[in-house]
Amino acid sequence: MARFDYARAVSLDHAVSLINDPAYKSRLLSGGTDLQVYLHQHPADFDRVVDISLLPELKIIQSSGAEITLGAGVTFTEVIECALLQDTVPFLAEACRAVGSPQIRNLGTMGGNVVNAAACADTLPVLVCLDAVAHLKGPRGERDLLVAELVSGPNITQIGPGELLTHFTFEIPPERSKTVFIKLGRRNALAISRLSIAAMGRLDGRGQVDFVRITPGAATPQTVRLKRIEAMLLGKPLTSELIHSAALQAADEMVAQAGRRWSSEYKSPVISCLAERALAQVLSSDPSPAARNGPAI
Repeated sequence: MARFDYARAVSLDHAVSLINDPAYKSRLLSGGTDLQVYLHQHPADFDRVVDISLLPELKIIQSSGAEITLGAGVTFTEVIECALLQDTVPFLAEACRAVGSPQIRNLGTMGGNVVNAAACADTLPVLVCLDAVAHLKGPRGERDLLVAELVSGPNITQIGPGELLTHFTFEIPPERSKTVFIKLGRRNALAISRLSIAAMGRLDGRGQVDFVRITPGAATPQTVRLKRIEAMLLGKPLTSELIHSAALQAADEMVAQAGRRWSSEYKSPVISCLAERALAQVLSSDPSPAARNGPAI
């Protein structure tokens, strides 16, 4: 069993001070779900754990005008149970509901899911679809990065030495827009995402697409919006042919970004199918609540 010291931060400034103490090589502890897995697979490469799990500054969920602030220490269960998030960004709650088991959802945090930067992270495509901004605090002060830029590859982030992720901010989607998160796993629960997709969309009064975003997960080296596909849809009258064509283009975009691999023969038609399903749901004229969200599958 690995041996290391333990310190509990009492404020964000204290946490920054602790992780920048040159006497220790520190590792942050919030939910701990990724850290426990890491220790089972690797020897400890740190000699102190800094516990930030009780910092109230990391547990904020609030709206100000059209913007939502979401603390990095908010758990998946807290997202799922939050009425504000259910009403404004229901696909974020759907993504959190797809994470692991109830025990993992009760402990795992939004910040941890992003900082760990696994390619299969369930909340990452939703945050990127929202153009969420990550706010960092470190010894040189505070700085902001789009989540899409913060996570630059599988298990790679642009978080600097001695920095910690404090919260996310993002704009509430436009009125009447719908959202969807669809996850494909080996089974219906306790499954790592094989592929996923997050999307938002809205039609105007003439049946034309006037707002759309689409972001695949576990499909490309860096989780990014498919802006070329979005541009292809914007301003066009909605037809099944348009959605099908956009979905095929989404598969091509995935291959262009990830390169052609042994898995492309499987992933290309699957991501096309998921994209077509997601776009059909968010661009549907059906006003019922069931049309606003797609299930994780």
